[in-house]
Amino acid sequence: MHATLPTPSKEEIALLPEFGRLGLDRITLVVSALQAREAAAALADQPVWGFDTESKPTFVKNQVSDGPHTVQLATLNHAWVFQLQDPACRETVAGLLAQATHTKAGFGLGDDTKRIQSKLLVEPAGVLELNAVFRERGYRKDMGVKGAVAVLFAQRFIKSKKAATSNWANPRLTDAQLVYAANDAFAAARVFEALQR
Repeated sequence: MHATLPTPSKEEIALLPEFGRLGLDRITLVVSALQAREAAAALADQPVWGFDTESKPTFVKNQVSDGPHTVQLATLNHAWVFQLQDPACRETVAGLLAQATHTKAGFGLGDDTKRIQSKLLVEPAGVLELNAVFRERGYRKDMGVKGAVAVLFAQRFIKSKKAATSNWANPRLTDAQLVYAANDAFAAARVFEALQR
Protein backbone atom coordinates (compact mmCIF):
# COMPACT_ATOMS: atom_id res chain seq x y z
CA MET A 1 0.00 0.00 0.00
CA HIS A 2 1.39 3.42 -1.04
CA ALA A 3 1.66 6.26 1.41
CA THR A 4 -1.06 8.77 0.64
CA LEU A 5 0.38 11.71 -1.25
CA PRO A 6 -1.01 15.18 -0.57
CA THR A 7 -2.91 17.06 -3.26
CA PRO A 8 -2.07 20.78 -3.43
CA SER A 9 -4.69 23.12 -1.98
CA LYS A 10 -6.43 25.89 -3.94
CA GLU A 11 -4.35 28.40 -2.01
CA GLU A 12 -1.08 26.64 -2.87
CA ILE A 13 -2.04 26.37 -6.54
CA ALA A 14 -2.94 30.09 -6.65
CA LEU A 15 0.71 30.97 -5.90
CA LEU A 16 2.14 28.98 -8.81
CA PRO A 17 3.17 30.47 -12.18
CA GLU A 18 0.66 30.11 -15.00
CA PHE A 19 0.56 26.99 -17.20
CA GLY A 20 1.24 27.86 -20.86
CA ARG A 21 -2.02 27.36 -22.71
CA LEU A 22 -2.65 26.95 -26.43
CA GLY A 23 -3.58 30.17 -28.19
CA LEU A 24 -6.14 30.42 -31.00
CA ASP A 25 -3.32 29.92 -33.55
CA ARG A 26 -3.01 26.30 -32.36
CA ILE A 27 -6.72 25.54 -32.02
CA THR A 28 -8.87 24.38 -34.92
CA LEU A 29 -12.64 24.67 -34.77
CA VAL A 30 -14.20 21.78 -36.68
CA VAL A 31 -17.76 22.26 -37.94
CA SER A 32 -17.95 20.51 -41.34
CA ALA A 33 -17.34 17.07 -42.84
CA LEU A 34 -14.24 18.30 -44.71
CA GLN A 35 -12.72 19.90 -41.59
CA ALA A 36 -13.47 16.73 -39.62
CA ARG A 37 -11.65 14.59 -42.22
CA GLU A 38 -8.66 16.96 -42.11
CA ALA A 39 -8.61 16.81 -38.30
CA ALA A 40 -8.82 12.99 -38.35
CA ALA A 41 -5.87 12.86 -40.76
CA ALA A 42 -3.82 15.18 -38.52
CA LEU A 43 -4.62 13.09 -35.44
CA ALA A 44 -4.01 9.71 -37.11
CA ASP A 45 -0.25 9.48 -36.48
CA GLN A 46 -0.46 10.54 -32.82
CA PRO A 47 -0.92 7.51 -30.53
CA VAL A 48 -2.31 9.56 -27.61
CA TRP A 49 -4.95 12.28 -27.62
CA GLY A 50 -5.98 14.55 -24.81
CA PHE A 51 -9.77 14.19 -24.62
CA ASP A 52 -12.66 16.17 -23.20
CA THR A 53 -16.20 17.23 -24.05
CA GLU A 54 -18.43 20.21 -23.28
CA SER A 55 -22.19 20.23 -22.87
CA LYS A 56 -24.61 23.10 -22.49
CA PRO A 57 -25.30 23.31 -18.74
CA THR A 58 -28.72 22.37 -17.41
CA PHE A 59 -30.11 24.67 -14.76
CA VAL A 60 -33.51 23.07 -14.16
CA LYS A 61 -34.05 20.08 -11.87
CA ASN A 62 -34.52 16.78 -13.80
CA GLN A 63 -33.61 18.50 -17.08
CA VAL A 64 -31.59 16.06 -19.20
CA SER A 65 -28.63 17.40 -21.17
CA ASP A 66 -28.61 16.62 -24.89
CA GLY A 67 -24.83 17.03 -24.91
CA PRO A 68 -22.07 16.69 -25.57
CA HIS A 69 -22.14 19.69 -27.88
CA THR A 70 -18.38 19.68 -28.46
CA VAL A 71 -15.71 17.00 -28.37
CA GLN A 72 -12.09 18.12 -27.98
CA LEU A 73 -9.07 16.10 -29.01
CA ALA A 74 -5.53 17.42 -28.59
CA THR A 75 -1.91 16.50 -29.23
CA LEU A 76 1.07 18.08 -27.48
CA ASN A 77 0.96 21.11 -29.78
CA HIS A 78 -2.52 21.45 -31.27
CA ALA A 79 -6.18 20.97 -30.35
CA TRP A 80 -9.31 20.38 -32.37
CA VAL A 81 -12.73 21.44 -31.07
CA PHE A 82 -15.42 19.48 -32.91
CA GLN A 83 -18.92 20.97 -32.88
CA LEU A 84 -21.50 18.23 -33.21
CA GLN A 85 -24.33 19.97 -35.12
CA ASP A 86 -23.26 18.56 -38.51
CA PRO A 87 -24.18 14.86 -38.95
CA ALA A 88 -21.05 14.11 -41.02
CA CYS A 89 -18.86 15.78 -38.40
CA ARG A 90 -20.59 13.72 -35.68
CA GLU A 91 -19.94 10.55 -37.69
CA THR A 92 -16.22 11.32 -38.00
CA VAL A 93 -15.93 12.05 -34.27
CA ALA A 94 -17.74 8.79 -33.46
CA GLY A 95 -15.25 6.96 -35.67
CA LEU A 96 -12.27 8.61 -33.95
CA LEU A 97 -13.58 7.80 -30.48
CA ALA A 98 -14.23 4.16 -31.42
CA GLN A 99 -10.59 3.60 -32.45
CA ALA A 100 -8.96 1.34 -29.88
CA THR A 101 -5.54 2.04 -31.46
CA HIS A 102 -5.40 5.53 -29.91
CA THR A 103 -5.38 6.35 -26.20
CA LYS A 104 -7.81 9.14 -25.22
CA ALA A 105 -6.61 10.59 -21.92
CA GLY A 106 -8.65 12.97 -19.78
CA PHE A 107 -10.12 13.80 -16.38
CA GLY A 108 -13.58 12.91 -15.05
CA LEU A 109 -14.56 11.08 -18.21
CA GLY A 110 -17.35 8.89 -16.78
CA ASP A 111 -20.07 11.41 -17.57
CA ASP A 112 -18.53 12.31 -20.95
CA THR A 113 -18.44 8.65 -21.96
CA LYS A 114 -22.11 8.08 -21.02
CA ARG A 115 -23.21 11.15 -22.99
CA ILE A 116 -21.16 10.11 -26.01
CA GLN A 117 -22.77 6.66 -25.95
CA SER A 118 -26.26 8.14 -26.00
CA LYS A 119 -25.58 10.95 -28.52
CA LEU A 120 -23.06 9.38 -30.92
CA LEU A 121 -24.16 5.76 -30.39
CA VAL A 122 -20.57 4.63 -30.01
CA GLU A 123 -18.58 3.11 -27.16
CA PRO A 124 -15.39 5.19 -26.81
CA ALA A 125 -12.38 2.86 -26.88
CA GLY A 126 -8.93 3.35 -25.38
CA VAL A 127 -10.20 5.85 -22.81
CA LEU A 128 -7.77 6.53 -19.96
CA GLU A 129 -9.10 8.23 -16.82
CA LEU A 130 -6.11 10.20 -15.55
CA ASN A 131 -7.61 10.49 -12.05
CA ALA A 132 -7.30 6.70 -11.80
CA VAL A 133 -3.60 6.87 -12.70
CA PHE A 134 -2.99 9.38 -9.90
CA ARG A 135 -4.93 7.19 -7.45
CA GLU A 136 -2.72 4.22 -8.39
CA ARG A 137 0.27 6.43 -7.60
CA GLY A 138 -1.00 7.19 -4.11
CA TYR A 139 -3.01 10.41 -4.41
CA ARG A 140 -6.17 9.95 -2.39
CA LYS A 141 -8.64 12.29 -4.03
CA ASP A 142 -9.52 13.08 -7.61
CA MET A 143 -6.81 15.29 -9.02
CA GLY A 144 -8.61 17.00 -11.82
CA VAL A 145 -6.63 18.97 -14.36
CA LYS A 146 -5.71 21.78 -11.93
CA GLY A 147 -4.23 19.45 -9.31
CA ALA A 148 -2.39 17.39 -11.91
CA VAL A 149 -0.81 20.44 -13.56
CA ALA A 150 0.23 21.75 -10.13
CA VAL A 151 1.80 18.41 -9.10
CA LEU A 152 3.58 17.61 -12.37
CA PHE A 153 4.60 21.05 -13.63
CA ALA A 154 4.38 23.25 -10.51
CA GLN A 155 2.09 25.51 -12.54
CA ARG A 156 -1.42 26.91 -12.22
CA PHE A 157 -3.99 25.83 -14.80
CA ILE A 158 -6.50 28.62 -15.38
CA LYS A 159 -10.13 27.71 -15.97
CA SER A 160 -12.73 30.36 -16.68
CA LYS A 161 -15.93 29.78 -14.69
CA LYS A 162 -17.77 31.98 -17.18
CA ALA A 163 -16.68 29.83 -20.14
CA ALA A 164 -17.38 26.59 -18.22
CA THR A 165 -21.03 27.50 -17.68
CA SER A 166 -21.57 29.11 -21.10
CA ASN A 167 -23.86 27.81 -23.83
CA TRP A 168 -21.91 25.10 -25.64
CA ALA A 169 -24.85 24.45 -27.98
CA ASN A 170 -24.37 27.87 -29.64
CA PRO A 171 -23.75 27.50 -33.39
CA ARG A 172 -20.96 30.09 -33.03
CA LEU A 173 -18.56 29.52 -30.16
CA THR A 174 -16.66 32.51 -28.77
CA ASP A 175 -12.85 32.69 -28.71
CA ALA A 176 -13.02 32.30 -24.92
CA GLN A 177 -15.02 29.08 -25.30
CA LEU A 178 -12.54 27.71 -27.85
CA VAL A 179 -9.54 28.46 -25.63
CA TYR A 180 -11.30 26.93 -22.61
CA ALA A 181 -12.39 23.75 -24.40
CA ALA A 182 -9.15 23.17 -26.28
CA ASN A 183 -6.92 23.62 -23.27
CA ASP A 184 -8.72 21.06 -21.12
CA ALA A 185 -7.82 18.45 -23.75
CA PHE A 186 -4.33 19.90 -24.33
CA ALA A 187 -3.51 19.84 -20.60
CA ALA A 188 -4.65 16.20 -20.43
CA ALA A 189 -2.25 15.34 -23.28
CA ARG A 190 0.60 17.13 -21.48
CA VAL A 191 -0.23 15.38 -18.18
CA PHE A 192 -0.29 11.96 -19.87
CA GLU A 193 3.09 12.62 -21.46
CA ALA A 194 4.61 13.75 -18.13
CA LEU A 195 3.26 10.63 -16.38
CA GLN A 196 5.04 8.44 -18.95
CA ARG A 197 8.44 9.94 -18.19
